[in-house]
Amino acid sequence: MGRTAKSPRWSIAYKFPAEEVVTTLRSIELNVGRTGVITPTAILDPVRVAGSTVQRATLHNEDLIREKDIKIGDQVVIKKAGDIIPEVVNVLADRRTGEEIDFAMPTECPECNSELVRLEGEVALRCLNPQCPAQIREGLIHFVSRNAMNIDGLGEKVISQLFSEHLIHDVAGLYKVTYEQLIGMERMGEKSATNLLKAIESSKSNSLERLLFGLGIRHVGSKAAKTLAQYFETMDALSQAQLEELTAINEIGEKMASAVVAYFENEEVQLLLSELKKAGVNFSYTGPKLAAFETIDSVFSGKTVVLTGKLHQMGREEAKEKLEALGAKVAGSVSKKTDLLIAGEDAGSKLKKAESLGIDVWDEDRLITELKS
Repeated sequence: MGRTAKSPRWSIAYKFPAEEVVTTLRSIELNVGRTGVITPTAILDPVRVAGSTVQRATLHNEDLIREKDIKIGDQVVIKKAGDIIPEVVNVLADRRTGEEIDFAMPTECPECNSELVRLEGEVALRCLNPQCPAQIREGLIHFVSRNAMNIDGLGEKVISQLFSEHLIHDVAGLYKVTYEQLIGMERMGEKSATNLLKAIESSKSNSLERLLFGLGIRHVGSKAAKTLAQYFETMDALSQAQLEELTAINEIGEKMASAVVAYFENEEVQLLLSELKKAGVNFSYTGPKLAAFETIDSVFSGKTVVLTGKLHQMGREEAKEKLEALGAKVAGSVSKKTDLLIAGEDAGSKLKKAESLGIDVWDEDRLITELKS
């Protein structure tokens, strides 16, 4: 029967159902995300599930709470979706005592008291106030994250402290933070402050796509940010782009294009970009230019490559960057247009689909060999 790149075809793998346990839902906490979406979270009696203690589980939105008939005080069954994310499976209604309390979503933002709205076609309640403290704080956390500006040492706690002490109020403020301000913060020593300032300074040289993703433009993820950065090459060129020009780009739809145009039309955004430019933040794309892909002499040049499974010799993000630098287009899913699948350890459905479509499959060792050649 032969074998695939990672396993023999004559073997069978069993996937066991996730462990389910019962606990009590004590309250429901509301969190405001960087886009203003209000997410309810179940606060549970601590319970051991799949190797760790769980006290919180996302409830996603009001519709899910109603669908599962969840009340405060209920006995609930929980599990870890994909053995990672805690979720409420169902309520044990037959154990109710009559003291359980119905939950209703608020009409005002729990952070800024602005009126909450439900946009057409969406299930989530949303705060539309751009000055909402929670949205600004979450936006700052997103800006410094690994796939965005990747500022080492600026974790959620440090950002929250800087924000609560009014040392920063937007992302441009990060580049104005001083040593004296940092050293005066709780649990911030001289070495930590020095290293943090170096990391902030280093982030100024990041390529444009990291900045675009970090700014949190609606509907623009890391992949779309890379596409836009490659095509326009500078922030100035992108900010002046018209809807027709944006939608003409492969993978940029009308919804995303409209969001980009609306973002740059905002006067507050223009002021923010001006502050970032004054701080010396790079506004240009520094990766391989689109035209350069056509002339790259590489086995990956012009090919659509998909990565799946766990890689041991390099991270998935590093592998993606190396492949793109050699002219490949790295996609997230397997299709008839896929030329090559790199299958790491525990490759699953993508590997099966690639094999059914007759797509060439490499293991990690073959990838490393070709990258070095």
